[in-house]
Amino acid sequence: MEAFLVSTSIVAIAEIGDKTQLLALLLAARFRRPIPIIAGIFVATIANHALAALVGQVVSMAVGPEIMRWVLGLSFIAMGLWMLVPDSVDDEDDPVKRSHASVFLATTIAFFTLEMGDKTQIATVALAARYLDVVVVAMGTTLGMMIANVPAVLLGNVAAEKLPLKLVHAVAAAIFVLLGILTLMGFMPSFGQ
Repeated sequence: MEAFLVSTSIVAIAEIGDKTQLLALLLAARFRRPIPIIAGIFVATIANHALAALVGQVVSMAVGPEIMRWVLGLSFIAMGLWMLVPDSVDDEDDPVKRSHASVFLATTIAFFTLEMGDKTQIATVALAARYLDVVVVAMGTTLGMMIANVPAVLLGNVAAEKLPLKLVHAVAAAIFVLLGILTLMGFMPSFGQ
């Protein structure tokens, strides 16, 4: 349960103000079709995060627990620092009407592609390496993505204007750095056992 809750909460917080959340806002404003956008986000996230979690588990099994502790500790700290770098996505004002299928396909491709190498994908790799449970971590990180992005789709641009993004990023950064320090100090359970 810990792997699921940590994965969900870290990604939900980290995703606020992230470029994929900005993409969700952009798609909602552009297409005005929330159901296929939400479905596309879900499918893209499941595929992307399952792949990332699998990579994390394979990497953790390939190296010893002591090396993994250092890699993960430093990775969590680096993620925390990266959270302080703001994301942006080009904006367009012209709403376009498309079929549900084309909106779903456009969203799925855009989210899968934009999530490649993103903070939350790298966090998913690290969390899977930490917890050694691909399914639970992928489920948790996917839920975290949906928690952050579904309201963005439903509320459109209002959400982006009302949230104090610098504070949200600072809180997410602090959580990642704390996890990194705890890992480096050996307060997190051993890896690969």
